[in-house]
Amino acid sequence: MSTLADAFNQSRFSRFLNSPLGRAFRIVAGTGFLVTGIIFRESPLGLLSLAWSVFPLSAGLFDVCYISAVLGGPFTGKRIRATRKPDQTPIDAV
Repeated sequence: MSTLADAFNQSRFSRFLNSPLGRAFRIVAGTGFLVTGIIFRESPLGLLSLAWSVFPLSAGLFDVCYISAVLGGPFTGKRIRATRKPDQTPIDAV
């Protein structure tokens, strides 16, 4: 794994995104983008919102992290959680 991906996957932001609470947040955010896009589907921003909703919805539903994959790290949340250093507690346990 690259050092940039390592740094990201050990960050608090990544730990949050790949926690159960982070997955729920991504699903809620994706649903919000989807609903906004449906309501404003006649405008370009509404269409962009519809298209963007695919990313957080699929990431939350399928437990994947696109940011980690782009940086060269693991794609699945399960593998990301497995790479955590032992001294780091899960974000939802804090």
